[in-house]
Amino acid sequence: MPDVEWVRKLCLSFPEAIEDMPWEDDLCFKVRGKIFTGMVLSDGRFPRITLKCAPETFHELLEIEGVSIAPYVGRYKWITLVTPNVVPANELESLIRQSYDLVVAKASKKAARKRAPSKRRQK
Repeated sequence: MPDVEWVRKLCLSFPEAIEDMPWEDDLCFKVRGKIFTGMVLSDGRFPRITLKCAPETFHELLEIEGVSIAPYVGRYKWITLVTPNVVPANELESLIRQSYDLVVAKASKKAARKRAPSKRRQK
């Protein structure tokens, strides 16, 4: 049964993943400075989990009882699971991996743009 430690172990197994507590009791997992999964520790052993999902599965996931649009970031296809046990453990693992992949891909594109030489003509 997935709990805080299960989620922590999974999230920290991803390349470049770190944990952070940017707000009082929210444990966030980040890659390249961007959050890919968050948990509300004051919820206890089985906390709410917020993560990014693919646009094509967003509405499908919202049909599951206990899954809702994440406050503040829902418009970017983020969801909140009322507990980690809303979906089976293997599906939760898949959702967290997908969130990591989506966030790291976007972070990689931004980093690549910053490294790319300017296309403006030199005078």
